[in-house]
Amino acid sequence: MGTYSIKDLEKLSRVKAHTIRIWEKRYGLLRPDRTTTNIREYSDDDLRRLLNVALLNDHGLKISRIAELSEDEMKDRILAMENTGGAAPDIVESLIAATLSFDGARFERLLAGGVLRLGFERCMFDVMLPFMQRVGVLWQVGAMKPGQEHFVTNLLRQKVIAAIDGCEPVQNSPAVSVVMFLPEGELHEIGILLGHYLLKRAGHEVLYLGQTLPKADLFAVIASRLPDVLVTSVSTRSGLEELLTMASELHTTAPGIRLLIHALAVPLNAGIQSVRFVSDLRELVEVVELRS
Repeated sequence: MGTYSIKDLEKLSRVKAHTIRIWEKRYGLLRPDRTTTNIREYSDDDLRRLLNVALLNDHGLKISRIAELSEDEMKDRILAMENTGGAAPDIVESLIAATLSFDGARFERLLAGGVLRLGFERCMFDVMLPFMQRVGVLWQVGAMKPGQEHFVTNLLRQKVIAAIDGCEPVQNSPAVSVVMFLPEGELHEIGILLGHYLLKRAGHEVLYLGQTLPKADLFAVIASRLPDVLVTSVSTRSGLEELLTMASELHTTAPGIRLLIHALAVPLNAGIQSVRFVSDLRELVEVVELRS
């Protein structure tokens, strides 16, 4: 069971602490425990309830009316709302709630509905990536357990791989030869898989080598395949520093190969001419196709 402060709940639900206190005092929507020094402590159940309350309130239901609903009535309202479709931010919030309760059926239904209404690519950028960013925040503050993170990551991974297998690439001449990989120790695969989908759909030749690839194995593939471009992704500063060290070696041994690094925090100057950074995956195809 998780334990959260009111500031944690504010960060995770995006409901202001002042508003949470009002909802709690006036309507009894949450019933936190208190420490010996009278500080509120909220549970996993409190967090899940607050996420559901906030979702209904965002859709116009008055807080006084929400407070009158039982847990089952609240769930029925949310289910009816989700079945009629919603904007991308609403889908993200519902996916978070489904993840916290390990509700695979709800998660699958929400994601399938998002793809149907928005199309796979728009759903990818407007729902999947924002959702994974929220998952990262939840995990960092301890509001999402490793089992929940693995549960949802594997569900998304299956969806993206199915989209990769099913996409019909355009005829792109000349196609760019691309090797995609995650460096040793890097496990966050969703972003690079989405990049794989974009590049395959654009008609490029993609060889995907997977997670946590040792440098020696990568260099062996490079020597064998001589790709035009390497594409990777990194989520930590230490991982980025290791990639830049590897890029210096690559520039010496295979100067004609460019390295594209997808990273949310892009350095102002990596100091290596053959390295390019991409912070937005929507730019990936355009950058890959640059010949200089």
